[in-house]
Amino acid sequence: MADHADDGNEGGGGDRDIFVYRGGLAPQHVTHVRIDKSVEVIDEDAFNCCEDLVHVETHDRIRRVGERAFFGCKSLRNIDLRSVVEIGEDAFYECVSLTDVQFGNKLETIGKYAFIQCTSLEHLNLTSIITVKTWAFRSCKALTSIKFSERLETIELNAFCACERLRHIAIPLKRDLFTFNPELQEYNQFSRCEQLTTVDLVGGAHNKTIASLHMDSWRTEMIAEINRINQVLPNTPADEKTESIKRWVDSVIDGMDHYKAEHHRYVKEALTLLELALWKAKLDEKEENFAEGGTKKKAKLDAESVRKEKRVTCGAGTVIRNILPFLKLE
Repeated sequence: MADHADDGNEGGGGDRDIFVYRGGLAPQHVTHVRIDKSVEVIDEDAFNCCEDLVHVETHDRIRRVGERAFFGCKSLRNIDLRSVVEIGEDAFYECVSLTDVQFGNKLETIGKYAFIQCTSLEHLNLTSIITVKTWAFRSCKALTSIKFSERLETIELNAFCACERLRHIAIPLKRDLFTFNPELQEYNQFSRCEQLTTVDLVGGAHNKTIASLHMDSWRTEMIAEINRINQVLPNTPADEKTESIKRWVDSVIDGMDHYKAEHHRYVKEALTLLELALWKAKLDEKEENFAEGGTKKKAKLDAESVRKEKRVTCGAGTVIRNILPFLKLE
């Protein structure tokens, strides 16, 4: 069901007609659309090839955009999808005038070919996305920057292939972000992105870990390794950029794992030495007291019981927690 409505002016004498969408397929001639508040899913093919569609007014209860819902809507300029959880396959295929899409903090999945050849789309702020499917943003030739969040888990094959002006991406520090092409034996998520030169890490976990490392040299080395990608990437061939990013992510994670292990080894040694020092100090004090007030035999027996007690209750744990806050690593 779908109805027409005026633009809200008194008497119904608006400058244009607004089509109220309540489900199903819309007429091909619509230019301005209001999605009725009863609609939670924009159906498959709902506005397929509505080439005159310019504006869509959404609401905060829409959960899904169906397959090919706005396929070939060549005049559509912007759309608010802040409540949407999933965008289906081919949903905005070849929406060549689309410059701005507002994604919210609920979006989890962008389907195959969802925004392929949206040649006017310039920026992506994907604050909650978990999965970007195959070819989702292929040939978005005006796209210059992409920001993901720590929730990102997978970018599938060719997702951003041939985004010729893409210069900057921000990704989380995670292994296996990129799926592998077994036929070509390569990672090609950013294939043919000649201008991709800058990669930043999102989330603060890596910064906290680096700041907590015990040695200054370790911290310096890890910061240098994180910065290395932006020195290497400008000179990396376009078809090798994804592979280079993948190797860099693995290298940073491996480095952090290595230095965390070294950190904990040093801490364990320090704890052991501290425990022995405290135990010896307590033992010496106790033996002195015994020597002053009793026989040597009694002192020896009591000393053995003190050793046994101090192995368990030397108090070292309390001292460490108070003076070595760097022990706890993310």
